[in-house]
Amino acid sequence: MPIVLATTEPGEPEIFASLQGEGPSTGRPSVFVRLSRCNLACHWCDTAYTWRFTGDERPHRGGESYARKANQIAMDEREAAQAILALVPDRLVVTGGEPLLQAAALVKTLNLVRSVQPRLHIEVETNGTVEAPRSLDTLIDQYNVSPKLQHSGNPASLALVPERLQYYANDPRAFFKFVIAKPEDVNDVLVLKREYGIPAARVQLMPEGTDSQTLRHRMHWLAPIAQKYGLRVTDRLHIHIYGDLRGV
Repeated sequence: MPIVLATTEPGEPEIFASLQGEGPSTGRPSVFVRLSRCNLACHWCDTAYTWRFTGDERPHRGGESYARKANQIAMDEREAAQAILALVPDRLVVTGGEPLLQAAALVKTLNLVRSVQPRLHIEVETNGTVEAPRSLDTLIDQYNVSPKLQHSGNPASLALVPERLQYYANDPRAFFKFVIAKPEDVNDVLVLKREYGIPAARVQLMPEGTDSQTLRHRMHWLAPIAQKYGLRVTDRLHIHIYGDLRGV
């Protein structure tokens, strides 16, 4: 079974070395692999090329659709593992899209990588709606969980799955990263934090935005809100350094 990745350009898989730009590992050198496909459709998604292919009418503020052939590539798991290992990773970040949709192929790929780099730290970025089978879960050192709030445009019945949220709330490997577009969004975070007993130390608020000016503007009002409720904030470091580009 091949693993399906996003591309940086037609025919080139989005596997790259950079700094982690978000969440609890911000600033750490990492190797990234971006998988294609997603079960949600956030209208502000900055990686819509992983899911909004021609014919997909789910709303997105950019309105652009992407040719599947140019923006998606299927690789043999062994080939994908070799491409990852060529970058000599100490820390691997599996992102998307929603990577857990490809659990079987991901298990094989990660096992191949770990057979060469047994001490590799593996992070998976997920929207928190999909269960990882045990064969995959045991390979993961850290979950970066980003539940999608009302402003994402996804129905709560799809985006906020109670048993999944409770699982991650109880798992010390899981850190929650909430995208915040306006001050009122924090109220939704506080409700989820209280309902599922998510420890404040594992909650981070991140301003929504794909340019430095927007991120800085929102951080000005987000920082004091986070301080008021004893929550953490995370910036989007890669946006400030590289801009809104693929493969960085």
